[in-house]
Amino acid sequence: MSEKEKMLNGEFYISWDKDLAEERRKAKDLLFQFNHLRPALKTEGEEIIRELFGKAGDNCWIEPPFFCDYGYNITVGDNFYANTNCCILDCAKVALGNNVLLGPNVGIYTPEHAFDSEERAKGYERALPVEIGDNVWICGGVTIRGGVKIGSNSIIGAGSVVIRDIPDNVVAAGNPARVIRKITAQDRMSSNQ
Repeated sequence: MSEKEKMLNGEFYISWDKDLAEERRKAKDLLFQFNHLRPALKTEGEEIIRELFGKAGDNCWIEPPFFCDYGYNITVGDNFYANTNCCILDCAKVALGNNVLLGPNVGIYTPEHAFDSEERAKGYERALPVEIGDNVWICGGVTIRGGVKIGSNSIIGAGSVVIRDIPDNVVAAGNPARVIRKITAQDRMSSNQ
């Protein structure tokens, strides 16, 4: 089994593998092009993202700079927006639904290095997927670790660190992030006027 197959299966693999390193280099070349485009060249930027990502829905807008490992493990739905300095380490699948908003400086990190120092020194790591439902707002400075699912219609407060699943229709915040409250009809702008 190749190191890439191990990586995609969630098994421990050697991240320094030459084939994986070459795939990361290809992604970095595309990211260099994307991150150095003039702002007026939005269409060209979308084309680069579509080449990089496994899937990108309609109206995909990412503010540079943007960073990822491979790109092909990232799928985003329609009306996706990522603000500046978004970093998605996509050694495992990262699936983002429709109408997902990422604030500035959001990090989604699927890999984790081996805990044993000798194994870590040999380059062993594994990667766990991240799934984010529809209509989710991830505020600025949020960190999301691998193996986490964030439910639809939820909000993750600024600066939070998400290390466990978050259900649908809630506001969660903190380090580690925890559910603060449910989102209700009282949260509609029309109910506050």
